[in-house]
Amino acid sequence: QVQLVESGGGVVQAGGSLRRSCAASGRICRINNMVWYRQPPGKQRELVVFITRGGSTNDAYSVKGRFTISRDNAKNMVDLQMNSLKPEDTGVYYCNAAIPGAGDYWGQGTQVTVSS
Repeated sequence: QVQLVESGGGVVQAGGSLRRSCAASGRICRINNMVWYRQPPGKQRELVVFITRGGSTNDAYSVKGRFTISRDNAKNMVDLQMNSLKPEDTGVYYCNAAIPGAGDYWGQGTQVTVSS
């Protein structure tokens, strides 16, 4: 059984920073892409940024230059550093891990609120 446990998040004023972490545990041989999604209030879930096992990244236009994703393959962890936060970054953030032969796994989701 694979579990993804998220930490971090919370409430911050516009312009501030937050860091999210996600740790995968269980029967894991390797993890391919690790992804952060978010779901703004009243909207559909959207991709924020992803990182391949080799470290290549790609992010949504709305967060370019502000959010940075990183991962530790040995620890099966992925982090999301969020800087210069805006009210429109508010939402529930989820981590996702693609595990070959097992499928996609999701973290529990954590609220991030950016006040203006």
